Amino acid sequence: MIDWGMFLEPTARIIYDVVYFVVISSMIIMVILDNRNPVKTIAWILVLLFLPILGILFYIFFGRSQRRERIINKKSLDSLLKKPRAEYLAQTTVQVSDEEKRLSEFFKLTNQAFPFEGNKIDIFTEGYSMIAALIRALYGAKKHIHFEYYIFEDDPIGRLVRDVLMDKARQGVEVRVIYDDVGCWRVPNAFFDEMRKAGVEVRSYLKVRYPRFTSRVNYRNHRKVVVIDGEIGFIGGMNIAQRYVTGVSWGIWRDTHLMIHGKAVHGMQTVFLVDWYFVDRTLITGTRYFPKLGTFGDAVAQVVTSEPVGLWREIMQGLVMAISKSRKYFYMQTPYFLPTESILSAMQTAALAGVDIRLMLPLKADNQVTHWASCSYVGDILRAGVKVYFYRKGFLHSKLMVSDDALSTVGSTNLDFRSFEQNFEVNAFMYDRDTAKRMKDIFLNDQKECTQIFLKHWKQRSWKNKVKESVLKLLAPLL
Repeated sequence: MIDWGMFLEPTARIIYDVVYFVVISSMIIMVILDNRNPVKTIAWILVLLFLPILGILFYIFFGRSQRRERIINKKSLDSLLKKPRAEYLAQTTVQVSDEEKRLSEFFKLTNQAFPFEGNKIDIFTEGYSMIAALIRALYGAKKHIHFEYYIFEDDPIGRLVRDVLMDKARQGVEVRVIYDDVGCWRVPNAFFDEMRKAGVEVRSYLKVRYPRFTSRVNYRNHRKVVVIDGEIGFIGGMNIAQRYVTGVSWGIWRDTHLMIHGKAVHGMQTVFLVDWYFVDRTLITGTRYFPKLGTFGDAVAQVVTSEPVGLWREIMQGLVMAISKSRKYFYMQTPYFLPTESILSAMQTAALAGVDIRLMLPLKADNQVTHWASCSYVGDILRAGVKVYFYRKGFLHSKLMVSDDALSTVGSTNLDFRSFEQNFEVNAFMYDRDTAKRMKDIFLNDQKECTQIFLKHWKQRSWKNKVKESVLKLLAPLL
């Protein structure tokens, strides 16, 4: 009698091996043909080879590079930019130094971001004062409120801000809200439905629903923008959630946010209205959204976006230019440090040329895996002479950068692959000595709450940490 088990078992194993080989080979070919960054390609191949089942799932949900069509066509964008472009051209002089002019021109030509003069910049470094200022400004709205956040939580702070938006809508003020669908995954629909019932227009950005889940989860709208009556704007790193005010279990939540009065708000208005066109397919170009504004202060400011569509990575390329042209110092804060090769090279080159390059990271982060991956780059920059500081007082979520008492920037962009290549981001770039000096003072004050890391001590950390960091560095482009 034939023992079919002896025959079927090796046959099944052969079939499994063939199927496994075909599937993994096909996935690797897909990754290669995707024409992505070679570093990212190698990272995905390693994941597929060493964690095949998980690797396939992760690639399906997070890895596919689906370059979307532009979120707004050129004709519609030109129509939307007509008023801010006219306001920009009407300026007699925009006082930008020769050193900063190339950067400003780069943003204008590649991002259609116009530099505007006469702005007043208020800086917030903790959540309580920012939320208080935001609520005061919202209650002062007379015509419209445009409100866009990655995270809008259903917690005491979120409900407080939501109720203000609802009150203003009932008073007849136009209120439009955009939230990111993944950033607000845990927020119940009832939270936003209440706003809709009160007359607030609410839209989610890139709604994630299976089976379309896989094409959208990897690209997120990380922007934080509020525009009030086209005159006052808020921009920076803070979302609407309790933790931004009360902190985390191991300390304060240290962040940076701006309130801007002046013409630079035209740039923030453009950002919101482009995103609104994407989520609502309604093109809003009325002149009442771009009122004629006088002078509120002395700062020249430019609002710059980046997104996972189009040819360029404007904020990343702009930061490379800014670091490379710095002559005295370039200080930066970021919660996550997973730099692209161009950012890493710019930092190392500037430090080797004698520029005082300083990087501030949190000692403890909200994502341990990302934190270990961030630490994997510390040795690379220490060897080049970059000064590295770990913030001890709590979680450092700030995205503040300042250079040479002349240039500063605050926004939603982290120094990581995700912000540079996969997220929709926005930053305000200020060409103003007073603002730069205030930013520098903030950095130096935070530095007092830091531990500076030196290369000889960094080399002495435990071998377990070195192994974790080395492995995660290979995967850094995917985090």
